[in-house]
Amino acid sequence: MSYFDAASAAPLHPVARQALLASLDEGWADPARLYREGRRARLLLDAARETVADAVGCRADELVFTSSGTRAVQSGIAGALAGRRRVGRHLIVSSVEHSSVLHSAEAFEAEGGSVTHVPVTRTGAATVGSYAEALRADTALACLQSANHEVGTEQPVAAVAEACRAAGVPLLVDAAQSLGWGRVAGDWSVLTAGARKWGGPAGVGLLVVRKGVRFAAREAEEFGGLPAVVAAAASLRAVRAEADREAVRLRELTERIRVRVPALVPDVEVVGDPEGRLPGIVTFSCLYVDGEALLHELDRAGFSVSSGSSCTSSTLTPSHVLRAMGVLSEGNVRVSLPAGVAEEDVERFLAVLPGAVAGVRERLGAPVSASAQVAEVRGEALVVDALGRRCPIPVIELAKVIGDVPVGGTVRVLSDDEAARLDIPAWCEMRGQEYVGEEPADRGAVYVVRRLS
Repeated sequence: MSYFDAASAAPLHPVARQALLASLDEGWADPARLYREGRRARLLLDAARETVADAVGCRADELVFTSSGTRAVQSGIAGALAGRRRVGRHLIVSSVEHSSVLHSAEAFEAEGGSVTHVPVTRTGAATVGSYAEALRADTALACLQSANHEVGTEQPVAAVAEACRAAGVPLLVDAAQSLGWGRVAGDWSVLTAGARKWGGPAGVGLLVVRKGVRFAAREAEEFGGLPAVVAAAASLRAVRAEADREAVRLRELTERIRVRVPALVPDVEVVGDPEGRLPGIVTFSCLYVDGEALLHELDRAGFSVSSGSSCTSSTLTPSHVLRAMGVLSEGNVRVSLPAGVAEEDVERFLAVLPGAVAGVRERLGAPVSASAQVAEVRGEALVVDALGRRCPIPVIELAKVIGDVPVGGTVRVLSDDEAARLDIPAWCEMRGQEYVGEEPADRGAVYVVRRLS
């Protein structure tokens, strides 16, 4: 089995395992106690804090451990907003932040705060100009991830931090995906991360608050056991020692996937920044493919991957990241390679993928014949009625009938699937057709497409 979902959780690093087992004998006592066992535990905790602080590039007394990366985000946002309540009740986040940031923003908004969601480019990057425009006199905090968790795109943290600093606004950086690769550049104010992203154990997050940042009184430090903290620190130091060499190797492997997947599989869109991205993440979307079915096919073939397709989501809505980028969401696959992955496994993945995609497309009736068309002529327009049908069926049916439309003519797709709002425009861009726009309907919406060729 090949595990290709390191962006969700990296496998436990061997050094983390060794440190965890070793510290079970020495770090079981309460480090707050003054007796011998407590003092021994305190020494382990202080050493772990020094190690992580050095990796982050902060002072040891600016860093606390939390029970998870999500908890660190929640505490960081809440503490910064509360500490600057007198300044104002305005929060800035990018539209592609991790759900832990966006959920905290929703809670803040429900309590009467205002939130600005900064848009991103088609590669998934926020711009300094967008953040500068969003800053206001009552802005209490801005948030920006160091790199995106779904497509790997790196964000302009240093430049955004400079703009925020000039406006007197602290910047919180979610560094979960990038901290294992190196320090986060720039004059940021608050930083969060979770150990399982770099091969540490679950149950350990970190929250860094720079000196001088107005921050509400912190809660008592809480984490998933001192041995886990020691293991997290040891693994972070270990992965950093390997980072430069491993980054070169993983970039070559992910570039191989980026180049060869479109050549091997027709109708594929590779998403994310081709240059400014994390070493191990590559994401692509396949037209006419159900994301859940494709993940099952790959799982049966021995590959564990992730997806941002609405077909794999319990909410039945497409990934908020893909939606914000305006790219295809159906048949989405995120490959995030763990450190040490074998080149042979990547080659085997590339050999298996075309057959897996073709099999799913065949079962869904992707465009090969007109036998399953659900189109009819209403007035002078061709209408595809895809109500009640989930992605990728609305796009499949559109593709089946577009050839029956005269050049310059239009087809109207009636759909109540939320993913159609993203996937139909993306299909038009990929296939060289014109997306005219969306019209309201009694149920769902009507998406109008004009045939150009």
